[in-house]
Amino acid sequence: MQLSITREVLLKPLQQIIGAVERRQTMPALSNLLIRGGDQNLSITATDLEVELVASLDMEIEDHGATTIPARKLLDICRSLPDQAKIAINSSNEKIKVSSGRSRFTLATLPADDFPTIDDLELDQNVLIKEGEFKALIEKTAFAMAQQDVRYYLNGLLLELDAGQIRTVATDGHRLALSQLDHKSDIEGSRQIILPRKGVQELLRLLSNEENEITVSIGKNHLRVNLANLQFTSKLIDGRFPEYQRVLPEESDNRAKIDKVSLKQALARASILSNEKYKGIRLILDNNIMVIQAHNPEHEEAEDEIEIEYTGERLEVGFNVVYLLDVLNAIESDKVEVIIQDANSSALIVSPESQASRYVVMPMRL
Repeated sequence: MQLSITREVLLKPLQQIIGAVERRQTMPALSNLLIRGGDQNLSITATDLEVELVASLDMEIEDHGATTIPARKLLDICRSLPDQAKIAINSSNEKIKVSSGRSRFTLATLPADDFPTIDDLELDQNVLIKEGEFKALIEKTAFAMAQQDVRYYLNGLLLELDAGQIRTVATDGHRLALSQLDHKSDIEGSRQIILPRKGVQELLRLLSNEENEITVSIGKNHLRVNLANLQFTSKLIDGRFPEYQRVLPEESDNRAKIDKVSLKQALARASILSNEKYKGIRLILDNNIMVIQAHNPEHEEAEDEIEIEYTGERLEVGFNVVYLLDVLNAIESDKVEVIIQDANSSALIVSPESQASRYVVMPMRL
C-alpha cells in the first residue's frame, strides 16, 4: 500500500482514535492501527476489544491494500514533523516506511488479518439526536459512575430510551445522577443499555457541542455512534441496572434554595480541614442560614456560614463533600435547590429552573 498525505490531515484522525489504543496489551496487534486504502477512501481503525474507533478520509490512494502500523509511534512521528509537511507511507516486506522531507522512519508491522474488528453487530434501533444534546446528557451524569466496583453493572452509564425521552443514569451506590431529554423516536416500549466506563470516556472526548444530528444505533451487545468521518462502537455491559426510580427521595418541605457559587466556595473552604480519607462535612440548616462544618483526626476544625432561602425545620446532616462539589459542577444554573426529608435521608439536588437533571447524595455518619 502506498499513500501520500499532509501532516494535518493525518494528525487529526490519529488524535481522535488514539484513546482506543491501550498502552498495555495482551495481543500485539492491539497496539497497532489497521490502515485500509480503497477507492477514494482511507480508513484507520483502533480497538482495545471493548471500544472500536474508525476514522475515514476521502483521498486518492496510489496503491490499495491493508496493513497495520504501531499506533503511538505513528502519532509521535506526525506530531514531531513541521506544519504542512507532506508524509509518504509505503508498506512492503512486513515493514512500513514513513518519509517526510529528509526524515525517514522504518516501522515493524503485523498482518492486517491478525487485527480484530467488530463485525455483525445486528444493530436493530437507530435514534437521531443533536450531538451537543447527547454530549450534555452524558456530561451531566458520567461523574457518578462507579470505578472497579464488583457490581460490574455500576461501572458504566445507563442509557434509557422510549418513544418520548432519552435518559442517562449513573450511580456508584453512594450517589446517583439522572438527566433526561424530551426526544421523540420510533422506539416501542422502553430500552435500557449500559455503556462501559471506557466507552463513556471516549464519547465525551469525541463529542462536540455542535447542533448537527448524529445517529446512535443500538444492538443486543453493542452501541454505535456515527459522527462526521468517525465511527464509534462499544460493547455493552451485560447486566441489570438498579431500579433507580426507587432511590429518588420523596418531596419534602425542607427545601433550601442556595446561590451555587457561594455554596461551592464555602464547601471548598471547609473541605480543607475535612478527613482526608472520608471527606465528610456537616451541614446545619436553620433560619435561612447554612452552617458548614468539618473536622479531622488532628482535631482541626473549619466552619463556614452562608445565607440561604430556607423555611423548613432545623436539620443537621453529614455528606461527602466531594460528591456535593461534583453535583454543583454539573448544574449550570446560578442557584441550586437542596431537598432533604430528615437527618437520615438522602439529599435531592436540582436546579430551580429545570427538573431535567436530578442528583441524589446519600448521607454519611460523622
